[in-house]
Amino acid sequence: MLLAIPNVLKADELQLARSWLADAPFVDGRLSAGATARRVKSNQEVEPGAPDLERLNRLVMGNLVRHPLYRAGAMPLHVATPFYARYRPGMAYGDHLDDPIMGAEGVLYRSDIAITVFLNAPEEYDGGELIIRTPGGDQVVKSPAGDAVLYPASSIHQVSPVTRGERLVAVTWVQSLVRDPARRELLFGLNAAREKLLHSAAGAPETGQVNAAYLNLIRMWSDI
Repeated sequence: MLLAIPNVLKADELQLARSWLADAPFVDGRLSAGATARRVKSNQEVEPGAPDLERLNRLVMGNLVRHPLYRAGAMPLHVATPFYARYRPGMAYGDHLDDPIMGAEGVLYRSDIAITVFLNAPEEYDGGELIIRTPGGDQVVKSPAGDAVLYPASSIHQVSPVTRGERLVAVTWVQSLVRDPARRELLFGLNAAREKLLHSAAGAPETGQVNAAYLNLIRMWSDI
C-alpha cells in the first residue's frame, strides 16, 4: 500500500525546519548506506549529533506519529530516528532495497515500512521524484512540502536525478505491529469503514460486528 499523508507539517513548522537545516552540517550520504546501496547513492545527509537535530526530530517525528492516517496505515511498533537528506543537481539514488534489519547498539528493528516527509516544495527543484516499483507499475511521487508518503520497505525504489534546485526530505522506517503489507492494507480499509460506522451508527449491531472483526484481526495478525 502506498499511502499519501497530507499536512504532516504546517507552513510555520516547515519554515522552522528549513531554518535549522540551513545551518546544519551535511556529510556524504553514502556513509549511512550498506555496501550495495552505496554504489547507487549520491546525496548528502545531516551529520549525526548536529546542532538542533534533536529539536528537528521532535518537530518532524512528533507531528508524524500523531497523524491519524500514519497511525492507521503504519500501525507502528518501533519507529526509527529519521535521516535528513539533501539532493542537489547531479545527485540521485538509484534502484535499491532498504536493509531489512536496521538499528545499532543492540536496538534492532525490522524495516516494514519506509516513509518520506517532503520538506520543500516540488517547484523548488526539477527531477528528484521518488519512484516506487510495484507489481502494477511504477508509482511516481513528488509531494507538496509538509506532506509524507508511506510505502512497503520491501519495494525496490529510487530517487531520480535532480537537475535544478534542491530536494530536502526526512526519511524514516517503521516496524509495524502487522508484518504483512497485504494484511495492513486490509486493516486500513476495514478501519476506515469502522470509524465511519462508529461516528454515524455507534449503537448499530453491524458497527459492533465490524469493530470486533477489526480488533480480533489485529489480535490474530500482530507480531507481539
